[in-house]
Amino acid sequence: MIRLIVGLGNPGSKHETDRHNAGFWFVSLLAKQAGVTLEQEKRFHGKVAKASLYGRDIWLLQPDTFMNLSGQSVGALCRFHQIQPEEVLVVHDELDLKAGVARLKFAGGTGGHNGLKDILAHLSSPDYWRLRIGIGHPRDLPGRLMDVADYVLRKPLLEEQIAIDIALSRSLDAMPLFLKGETATAVKDLHSSC
Repeated sequence: MIRLIVGLGNPGSKHETDRHNAGFWFVSLLAKQAGVTLEQEKRFHGKVAKASLYGRDIWLLQPDTFMNLSGQSVGALCRFHQIQPEEVLVVHDELDLKAGVARLKFAGGTGGHNGLKDILAHLSSPDYWRLRIGIGHPRDLPGRLMDVADYVLRKPLLEEQIAIDIALSRSLDAMPLFLKGETATAVKDLHSSC
């Protein structure tokens, strides 16, 4: 059962609208839905809230360590609350999925995502859940050549943002079943809707 949902992103108003902050967007929506406020917690290197979601107490986390050092925050909270890797859901942006697509999966590689690499290093295990929020890839932009780093650190185009918002909403819709442990049904429902 999930005890921690962490959204990956970069802190600060400069990055609020960046594609790379899709994980932050999801956790903010979840906190709003639960009626809780994420508060700064220095010992966990991020903003934290304890939420009651669908009859379960779940920690919500937005690391303040910047994307590439996300594991420092996740590791600190997991060690303190004795949360095992398989009890963690990491929500992150995904270049290899088109905007508007969201996918849940358990374990696996990092796909070159530096936030996931650092979490793997701090948890010493790839066996955690991931909610991958598609943001598209710069190679798919017609007539534009853009570096991946520049792409993820920019605001999505309006049509991309609309698609991402729909994927975030459908991901929220999948959470009741997912958090109740009905993961196969949640995965099937999400994947058929996005």
